[in-house]
Amino acid sequence: MTSIGKIIKTLGLALCLSLLAVIYSVPAATAAEIGKAIIEGTSESASVTGEARFVETDAGLQINATLDTAPSGNHGFHIHEFGSCAEGGNAAGGHFNPDGVKHGKLATDGFANAHAGDLGNISVAGGEVTAFSETLPGLTLNDGKYAIAGRAIIVHENEDDFGQPTGNAGGRIGCGTIFLSSDTSS
Repeated sequence: MTSIGKIIKTLGLALCLSLLAVIYSVPAATAAEIGKAIIEGTSESASVTGEARFVETDAGLQINATLDTAPSGNHGFHIHEFGSCAEGGNAAGGHFNPDGVKHGKLATDGFANAHAGDLGNISVAGGEVTAFSETLPGLTLNDGKYAIAGRAIIVHENEDDFGQPTGNAGGRIGCGTIFLSSDTSS
């Protein structure tokens, strides 16, 4: 075999090996990751059950929550700093507020004028299944300072009136830790 033939054979082998390396280094496609939280009462007397789902979209983080049981009325609905529901939900800490700003409603006031966890209120009428749906640009599941995975979502006893410092929403009656899941079924 001539020198040129050996070079061509070696280059061909190198090209094949490089192509195989590229093919096998690309991860396989997986189901989209979502966030979930199973909301439960913070005490035996708090009859709150439900679920929240968090999905990243081009428009922002889509939050869909349902409460299957909860007292009638408006209830403050917030993402809190820590992902623990222990101690009647108090282990979740305060509202998720990485910018150290005043309380407000994130959807209308933005990050400059509201805590990143200030979702507003979830309304319960006559004990029926209640839904909350909001898309919030800037919040993420797991990337950056506005990531919510591993934090808690809290249902408060009273309505959030958007007053200072935390909306006067009262005690914590429901809590769920936000976790990542590849299960996109309802």
